[in-house]
Amino acid sequence: MAEYISMITDTKPSEAQKEQIERKFGMFIHFGINTFANVEWSEGNIPAAVYNPSAIDADQWVRVAYEAGMNYVILITKHHDGFCLWDSKYTDYSVANSGNSTDVIREVANACSKYGIKLGLYYSLWDRHEPTYEKDFDNGYIQYMCDQLTELLDGRYGEIVELWFDGAWDKFHRQWQFDRVYDLIKRLQPKCQVGINHTIGDHYDRLGDPDQRYLPENYQLLDPIRNFPSDFRLWDPYIGREDDPKLYTFGGNTYYMPFEATICSREGFSWFYSDIYESKPLIDAGYIIKSYTQLVKQDNIMVVNMPPDIHGRLTKGDIDNLMLVADGLGIRRK
Repeated sequence: MAEYISMITDTKPSEAQKEQIERKFGMFIHFGINTFANVEWSEGNIPAAVYNPSAIDADQWVRVAYEAGMNYVILITKHHDGFCLWDSKYTDYSVANSGNSTDVIREVANACSKYGIKLGLYYSLWDRHEPTYEKDFDNGYIQYMCDQLTELLDGRYGEIVELWFDGAWDKFHRQWQFDRVYDLIKRLQPKCQVGINHTIGDHYDRLGDPDQRYLPENYQLLDPIRNFPSDFRLWDPYIGREDDPKLYTFGGNTYYMPFEATICSREGFSWFYSDIYESKPLIDAGYIIKSYTQLVKQDNIMVVNMPPDIHGRLTKGDIDNLMLVADGLGIRRK
């Protein structure tokens, strides 16, 4: 068997990393069954029928991103609850068995093509619904995950420029078989940039979050890569230090890794829309502008989370605030 495709040792960005850095600014879109249950996380036991948007206005989501000067979106495909926003043939916990069977990924992909915006996807490694996650993780669930990733990356949704992994903290690192998963991704989408949340930290077999020492504000040159291989660094919702380093190590080798920062549109780390979402204060536009300016200067990138409501539309308050940011940065498009 041929060796797995892996990261290339280098002290400078690859061509794909350069393209990612040049994208600069994007929209994170949290939408799913949690939207209809008024929770941020759920346990995989909410009936699929509860997911019932009156519409999926993906054109609005992506148009807003375009007008705000953003160059890509990252769409939730499956959160920790395991509910899938596409009709995956490997589970019945998806839009296919819900109150609205629209393939949300297809709609967003079509809108991205229309507006010239790149498409990235979020996929939760942790799955609280799929039985093999607890009963047969090393064989059954890893294969389940690879099968779903193949559905997402096999070309049916076009080019996928970024894959945002989350939830790895729930298992020992070696169990995830990241080398196998990374190889699969690169064979299907060679330029897709892979990031695993909580990327940097001691890479020993430990559960949970990395030590506070490895918060983005504390990154140091040549820190160890906790979740390897990863093309870029993640730890939401932090920004990082002014003199953010770019070189990190694994197995005695050095790797260049940009950082993608995540900011919620509302205070309180509000990822999904809920019945109290719009009562939460908006993040100050000036703070977003300052953070973006710092990140881009560092050759890093930023996404702002904009969750659609139960009618499948972004809220006016979020949009207006984002346009203040775009105007302040001078990047707004007409």
